[in-house]
Amino acid sequence: MKLKTQLFGKTYAFKDVIDVLAKANEPKSGDALAGIAAENAKERVAAKIVLSELTVKDIAEHPAVPYEQDEVTRICIDDLDKSAYDQLAGLTMGELRERILSDDWDAKLGKGLTPECAAAAAKLMGNMDLIYGASRLRVTATCKTTIGEKGVLASRLQPNHPSDDPDGITASVLEGLSYGVGDAVIGLNPVNDTTASVSAVLKRLDEIVQKFDIPTQICVLAHITTQMDAVKKGAPTDLLFQSIAGSEKGNLSFGITAGMIEEARQLALRTGRAKGKNVLYFETGQGSELSAEAHHGVDQVTMEARCYGFARHFDPFLVNTVVGFIGPEYLLDAKQVIRAGLEDHFMGKLLGLPMGCDACYTNHMYADQSDIENLAVLLASAGCNFFMGVPQGDDVMLGYQSTGYHDTAVLRRLLGLRPIPEFESWLENRGFWKNGGPTRLTGDGSALL
Repeated sequence: MKLKTQLFGKTYAFKDVIDVLAKANEPKSGDALAGIAAENAKERVAAKIVLSELTVKDIAEHPAVPYEQDEVTRICIDDLDKSAYDQLAGLTMGELRERILSDDWDAKLGKGLTPECAAAAAKLMGNMDLIYGASRLRVTATCKTTIGEKGVLASRLQPNHPSDDPDGITASVLEGLSYGVGDAVIGLNPVNDTTASVSAVLKRLDEIVQKFDIPTQICVLAHITTQMDAVKKGAPTDLLFQSIAGSEKGNLSFGITAGMIEEARQLALRTGRAKGKNVLYFETGQGSELSAEAHHGVDQVTMEARCYGFARHFDPFLVNTVVGFIGPEYLLDAKQVIRAGLEDHFMGKLLGLPMGCDACYTNHMYADQSDIENLAVLLASAGCNFFMGVPQGDDVMLGYQSTGYHDTAVLRRLLGLRPIPEFESWLENRGFWKNGGPTRLTGDGSALL
């Protein structure tokens, strides 16, 4: 295994595979903060050359965190499809990149890749490669409805409220529905992570869905133990949610283990209303492991890919990267956020996940709404399964900016995409959608009253 190369008469040597992966990463402020980034563009190119010549086997046999030390590593390796892995193990990462972008790539082969291999492939790709590669990876999942079908762009209706007021939540839900938002899930981030509050919000969301006979899923994004307690006490739900990390230490900082997630999955399958087997919703985001001091000296793209390896063990219905949420310490500006969003979507799809994206930013980043709109257009072109739908793109509870209700409507019109079929029929019956597009009632939630 060769870990050095010459470039412009200078020899660049890297101490191990993890160092190569870190130095080959595109510039990220989080990697610089961790002290693991390439010193300059020449070193970055040298690392990419070395990485391109390492094999899938080289990468797979050197996980970011040792197998004996980390639950996430054990899950990712134990879950590998050995037949698919054997077909890919001898390829160099440069050859794997070419194979993924070729016409003969079989998406099922992604089950034979470790997350580190997915990250390595992403590091060798330009933005257009990431868009094109992801656009050809179709991943579907079924809860009450099915997400990820060709030509469909779904959305999460995110009716967050600064005091979890049921009437305020209801107003946001009705407005969002009128824009055609909410076919992926109607999912709220609660202010109060208590069983009583979560139960009350779930019951209100369920009342809306039942009253208007809406073909969608509901979820309250509290800690998974709170949701489980609410469900055990009779609260209705379709999906159970949890933020996840790419290391066992990172997951422990969220207060979770794999066993806890599996317990929640079994609870949802027993008591929920899903028609399919996909009953979990996960969120991730580059830099979360570094912020929790749980990154083990590994770059944030590789740690993000490990989130997806962990997630696929549980057959989720929704996975999305909240790409610009944790701030400029990890993704400095619009260029880094856009790159991260494209990387995350590609890696998740390559590993077999129904990926969406919260294309977002915080007000202390070097980004604005136009940058996030650019990312949304690029991701929609890449076949992103779903985006967020936030009133006017401004989340008044979480204090960050994301995609608005209207953005989903525009993206569908712009790119010839449609809602999930059952939801589209519902919109047509309610007068919000006709002939593949909005109507004069679009945006008027009062039409439901």
